[in-house]
Amino acid sequence: MAHVELSLSGAFVPQARTPSEAEFVPSLERWTATVASATEPCLIIDTTTAIAAVSASASELLGLGKPPEVLGQPLGSVLHLIDFTAVAAELEESDADKIPPLLALRSERLARGLLRVVPEPGETPLTIDAIATPLFDNERVAGSMTFFSAVRY
Repeated sequence: MAHVELSLSGAFVPQARTPSEAEFVPSLERWTATVASATEPCLIIDTTTAIAAVSASASELLGLGKPPEVLGQPLGSVLHLIDFTAVAAELEESDADKIPPLLALRSERLARGLLRVVPEPGETPLTIDAIATPLFDNERVAGSMTFFSAVRY
C-alpha cells in the first residue's frame, strides 16, 4: 500500500550576504600581492604600462633587476626587447607596442606571443612565451597580468 507523508516547515528566506572585504579591494591590488610572492615568472602592469608587481623569477628571467627597483617604472623602459632577425636589433616601437602585456591592455582580451629579450648586455638572447590577461575593475581595464616561460630549443 502506498504511503504519503506531509511535513510543514517555515518558508526559506535567503539572507542578504555581507560582501567580503575582497569585494571592496580593486582587482589590480588583489593580484599584486599574489604576483609579488609567486614562484612563477609573472608581472602586472597598470594602464599607464607601469610595473605594479613582478615576481622574483620574472625579474630574473627578463633581466629587470631587483623587483622593488622596477616597481612604478614603464615596462618598455626596463625590458630589453630585440627582433627575431639574425642581427638581433632593438625592437622598433611599433612592434614593441604589440607585446602581450600591452596588447591585453589595449584589446581588453587575452594575448599571447613570443618575445626575444636580452636579460643582461652581452648575454645570449632568450625567446620567451608570454600569455597576458587584462585585469578589470568593475567593467574597466585596470591593468594586465602576464605569465612568462622560456622557450627551450
